[in-house]
Amino acid sequence: MELRHLRCFLAVAEELHFARAAEKLHIEQSPLSRTVKELEEELGVQLFIRTSRSTRLTLAGRLFLKHVPRVFTALEQARESVKSAANGFHGQLRLALSDGITPSRLPALLAHCREEDPEIEIRLFEVPLAQQLKGLHDDLYDAGFSMADEVGDGIIVESAWEDELMVAVPARHPALAYKRIPLEEVLRYPLVLGDPAVCEGHARQIDRILRKQEKEPLVVQHVATFDVMMALVSAGLALGLAGAAHIAASREHGVVGRPLAGHSPMLTTYLLRRDTEPSQALARFIERLASQGSDDA
Repeated sequence: MELRHLRCFLAVAEELHFARAAEKLHIEQSPLSRTVKELEEELGVQLFIRTSRSTRLTLAGRLFLKHVPRVFTALEQARESVKSAANGFHGQLRLALSDGITPSRLPALLAHCREEDPEIEIRLFEVPLAQQLKGLHDDLYDAGFSMADEVGDGIIVESAWEDELMVAVPARHPALAYKRIPLEEVLRYPLVLGDPAVCEGHARQIDRILRKQEKEPLVVQHVATFDVMMALVSAGLALGLAGAAHIAASREHGVVGRPLAGHSPMLTTYLLRRDTEPSQALARFIERLASQGSDDA
């Protein structure tokens, strides 16, 4: 099995159309079909079902597709590791980021690491939570940050930092009559929230808070980024619920952050890592993270 077999398989699996896959790979359709057939013969299974109208993956093809992207990820990381060594670094720390983690905390932490461990290159990977968890299990990442704490077996979850949940309010909105807005007042208005499919951990934490209320929230839109959330708030289309740091970092004019009345809920960002002995570089990173949390307290 060669990399060309995997590249051809992946292109067809993504396009589910041999002609478009061939165009994507800049080759003719005939050698593409021949390469896929060679792969199927080597594996001893049929990967695709082709008819005159469609191409679809078989069960074996779907299972194989779960593994192939990791081969290319590992290969790319191997290339980057070699480049890193050539550039004078003595090691790497691979960190996955999910859920649009709190701005300002991570840059300060990375700057501290660069000052104390300049020989360690830190690489960041923005990925969905499911991909982060799979990558941690497969040793594609050393650790990751997420706002999810329900991550299954084999992963250690440690609180990294907390951020106060606040309401993003358009300028001149009636809710600004409150210095601290009661949550029941917030629920009187349309809301824009993070998309659970993209900001899974953040959405879970917000959902836990809203489920304590009797009134069902009117969610007019789910968004993939906090920038879009703040844009909709700035336009006066809805209120937003986000961490204080995200609201403070917004580039949109006309967005006011207001705390909630009573005991303000906190949003937690977690450090995720495999349940194994950490490398020296990761152990030092965890120590700095803990030290940063102590300084904030």
